[in-house]
Amino acid sequence: MRYPLHALVAVLAMLGLPALAADDYPKLKAGQWEMTTDTGKGSPPRKTTMCTDDAVQKELISMGIGMQKEMCSKNEMKRDGARVTSMSQCKIGESTIVTKAVMTFSGDTSYRTEIDSTYSPPFMGMKEAKTSMEGKHVGACRDGLVPGDMLLPNGQKMNIKNIGNAKAPAAPKAK
Repeated sequence: MRYPLHALVAVLAMLGLPALAADDYPKLKAGQWEMTTDTGKGSPPRKTTMCTDDAVQKELISMGIGMQKEMCSKNEMKRDGARVTSMSQCKIGESTIVTKAVMTFSGDTSYRTEIDSTYSPPFMGMKEAKTSMEGKHVGACRDGLVPGDMLLPNGQKMNIKNIGNAKAPAAPKAK
């Protein structure tokens, strides 16, 4: 199964900038979160819902560190109280993506992230992107969600614990 790129970005952004050491990372309150992503391209903001707990947060941090080691040649991060800033240079396919992000936490129940990215050569037709993401804790997990479950903007439900285990569909057998 192939997960949408924005879903992976939302997951990683929800938990901040995962390359920070686990001790430096602001811990978010366990429960259900609503995350709104706005790309500012005339399309309406997209809402993703996620159920999280301490174990899911640790797994996402680990996943983020692994992705950054594989894909990024530069990754600088700094935490100053409730604000985390980062600058990274990563490679996806033939495209180099330079990203500058600022994430501001309001305690353990909300955050806002501003992300500016440039792509060279363009990635999926994009030369640059400005994205804002907001996340807020809305209470205990409900609606049948368990830790790791996400409801994507298109209504698809997935569990982030399965992202690394997802396999491509088998090729059809020759007749």
